[in-house]
Amino acid sequence: MNNLNNSVQLIGRLGADPEVKILDGKRKYARLRLATSDEYTNKAGEKEKETQWHTLVVWGGLTDVCEKHLTKGQKII
Repeated sequence: MNNLNNSVQLIGRLGADPEVKILDGKRKYARLRLATSDEYTNKAGEKEKETQWHTLVVWGGLTDVCEKHLTKGQKII
């Protein structure tokens, strides 16, 4: 089991603008808060919506892309 690879695809909306920070005066990263929601019908026949929050961290050049193009409420994959 040395070659175990996992893949996850998250589709949701940003809860805030990307939070960009610089480490050691040169390394840059962005922290993103992503909300994913699921709608379902419970046993009583009522529709319910469940939201989960995910924290994503982006490093390097992708940080600049996130900082320039992503804003709160935007849907991302």
